[in-house]
Amino acid sequence: MLDVERWTLDVSARLDLRLTQMPNRIDECFKSLRSQSEKAFIAYISAGDPNLPATVDLALALEKAGVDLLELGVPFSDPLADGVVNQAAAQRALEAGATVPGVLECVRQIRRRSQIPIVLYTYLNPIFQFGLERFHSEADEAGVDGLLLLDLPPEEDQPGKGPFHIRLIAPTTPAERIQKICATAAGFIYYVSREGVTGAQSGVASSLGAQVSEIRQHTKLPIVVGFGISTPEQAREVAQTADGVVVGSAIVQRIGDDAAKPDLAERIGEFVRPLVAAVKGH
Repeated sequence: MLDVERWTLDVSARLDLRLTQMPNRIDECFKSLRSQSEKAFIAYISAGDPNLPATVDLALALEKAGVDLLELGVPFSDPLADGVVNQAAAQRALEAGATVPGVLECVRQIRRRSQIPIVLYTYLNPIFQFGLERFHSEADEAGVDGLLLLDLPPEEDQPGKGPFHIRLIAPTTPAERIQKICATAAGFIYYVSREGVTGAQSGVASSLGAQVSEIRQHTKLPIVVGFGISTPEQAREVAQTADGVVVGSAIVQRIGDDAAKPDLAERIGEFVRPLVAAVKGH
């Protein structure tokens, strides 16, 4: 359990701190997309799957394919919010030698050739093992723009300087809690489109439109939707309601299937292009 007195700031202090920070790549990305009346396509991959050098190549190929923002999963041995596909990817990455310092170095390598916004998707345990303050500092230095900490309650969070802390809202989140989460959010709101863990689904939840409308009453930040989106048809449907669409497990599954192929990055880029086109309305 975190020390609430140490890690919690009041709402006004958080907002004042955020206002003093320069806009980061996430803000600039959504600003540019709004100016073009476009929605964001966000790709999730597990850093280190099949290895960290391949992750750099995959990131660049995804950007070339039209991906607007990249989520990199930090491999962890007990990823409770992840389905079997992403769990397997994290295990492959760990077996290939991926570590938190290695993931940060991977981001540095990407930054030498790309300015795509990068969000690290992770859990508290590996971050605390690394050192919370040290992690934030080194992530910022490496070029990370946002952190999606799956098991950190907003009440016990201290955004501070450095990467944005992206807030999650679930279908089961009560209205009063949605308001509180939105009050201290930055970058974008991540709406989890269904209960349970990550993984491809056969359809989009019928309640999606109503849930996104409810969130919009409490924030002007972009709202992106993820968990379970795996086909161009689903991506197109979600893009009609949300400001961004996250596809993860479908891409991760393809990486696992093609990991041994010498043209892995190119194959993944080709796989993602129809998904991007669906979100962009092409």
